[in-house]
Amino acid sequence: MSNPLRSKGQNTIVWVLIALLVLGLGGFGLTNFSGSIRSIGKVGQTSISINDYVRALQQEMNAVSQQIGQQVTMQQAVAFGIDRAVQEQLFANAALDEQARLIGVSVGDAEVRRQIVATGAFQGLDGKFDRQNYALTLRQQGLTEAEFEAALRAEVARLILQGAAVGGLRVPEVLTATVRDYALETRSLSYAELTPDELATPLPEPSEADLRAWHTANAAEFTSPETRDISFVWLTPEMLAEAQTADEATLLAAYQARISEFVVPERRLVEQLVFPSQADAIAARARYDAGTASFEQLVTERGLARADIDLGDVSEAELGEAGAAVFAAEVPALLGPLPSDFGPALYAVNAVLPAQDVGFAEARAELAAEFAYESARRAIAENAESYADLLAGGASLEDMARETPMQVGSLRFGPTSRGGIAAYEAFRAAAAAARPEDFAELASLEDGGVFALRLDAVNPPALIPYDEVAGAVRASWQRSQTQSRLAERAAEIVAAIAGGGRLGAQGLISTSVGKLPRGGFLEGVPAALAERAFAMQPGSAETVEAQGRVFVVVLDAVHPADPQEPEFASTEASTRQRQLQSLAQDVLALYGRAAQAEAGLNIDFTAISAVQSQLQ
Repeated sequence: MSNPLRSKGQNTIVWVLIALLVLGLGGFGLTNFSGSIRSIGKVGQTSISINDYVRALQQEMNAVSQQIGQQVTMQQAVAFGIDRAVQEQLFANAALDEQARLIGVSVGDAEVRRQIVATGAFQGLDGKFDRQNYALTLRQQGLTEAEFEAALRAEVARLILQGAAVGGLRVPEVLTATVRDYALETRSLSYAELTPDELATPLPEPSEADLRAWHTANAAEFTSPETRDISFVWLTPEMLAEAQTADEATLLAAYQARISEFVVPERRLVEQLVFPSQADAIAARARYDAGTASFEQLVTERGLARADIDLGDVSEAELGEAGAAVFAAEVPALLGPLPSDFGPALYAVNAVLPAQDVGFAEARAELAAEFAYESARRAIAENAESYADLLAGGASLEDMARETPMQVGSLRFGPTSRGGIAAYEAFRAAAAAARPEDFAELASLEDGGVFALRLDAVNPPALIPYDEVAGAVRASWQRSQTQSRLAERAAEIVAAIAGGGRLGAQGLISTSVGKLPRGGFLEGVPAALAERAFAMQPGSAETVEAQGRVFVVVLDAVHPADPQEPEFASTEASTRQRQLQSLAQDVLALYGRAAQAEAGLNIDFTAISAVQSQLQ
């Protein structure tokens, strides 16, 4: 059985390399800490540096930010428990590092060198390790080579210790079989949807008193969301682009530098099937010409798929000696045997991509627009610091509009705001998080623009007057009444089936499904219907209400996992692997806690608070 930590270990090493390189120390200043604060605690003699805590905390906050679509603040991180989770992980790692130190587990220079040389971030254009690139990359991130190599050495040693701790784990077969059988169980079912046409009598006409009462009783449905009155100033490259112009020499130089974009030779979509020898290639071509084998069959016989032989769109020069013949052929065509870099080959020529020749005169407008946009973007970047200084010096948004090219505006911001400046995710996130006491600060937009905003007022959710939503109230009442009456009719049908009737005999159009897998998808039907089917007993009928629709579902049969099905073995293997990984994580967590208890745990809450305060 494979080591359950093999892939986990490789991923962890990659995490260490990327975390140290990408997060680094460049974006975080520690100058406010006193010289005596260097760590957030230790396990035995192994300390956790403040820098390590900052890196891990920022990485986890960034990961959560990407998941939820907005930047997580330190306050939110504390509320979500992100800080505590990071601390637990760091102290668990420190406990393992301490254990490795006590029992003498270490990593030699050769292994450290191998890990570094194999890291893509340190390789040059030739794909080989570049010593200067290595030093420069670390220096740009505020790391010395000694610091990085010490961290890498400790991580590899920790993985060795983890591997030893969980290397002999086995998952009970009964546990794997239980989960496998649960996952592969299928069910046959029948269902029918009830529509308003099934109702014997139409809905009664509601009185205005009924509708007003409905409006009051369902206030949440007719309540406007919170909105925010926002004042802002902004400046985008598009606003400045018109004033940016380039002379002919500049545009011609740009055209020449990008000539490969504008002048493109003819290309062809080609597949290349290589053979071990000229004789094999000739024999294959003969079979194709005789009609005894298709090109697809020839590919399959070589143990390949069409994707394996697809060269994509290629130029004549890229095909070498075969280029002239391929580009002279009518399309579609099968050519060969012809030479290739890997031996004699058959070439399938599938399509022609015509040559493109866009002259300077035709490209000029595009080049001028791009030059103007980039010039405007650079101008904003060059002046951003001065704009920020004006705001920091107490300039109001209105002052900014008078003293800079920034444009002032206002809007009532809400969940559906998407036009103008609200089309930018950065602005929406800032507007949603703004507080009345905040000072306006310069922030960046996705296209290179900048903005600053002020929260003028928060308008709490409010019930919309009945007269303004009378039509929506009537529609809501009708939907609810229809839903209730359909549910009553469904209950009657369920009772009839329980008494021995059949779904097909209830005057409904029913649909039968054979062997629906757990988690399976039924097109055009809410997922709740399939979910309910897997909670029912064979022969039973139930009502399913979902997404404003009403169904009656009958479970016809339960089919256990079939060892003859193709997915049986793969599901069993993947289940066992997941269980083994979960078991390994539990064992490592217990081992880490035991190591902490043995070595002694010391946490500096003052240092932790200082770090989190600076990250506010």
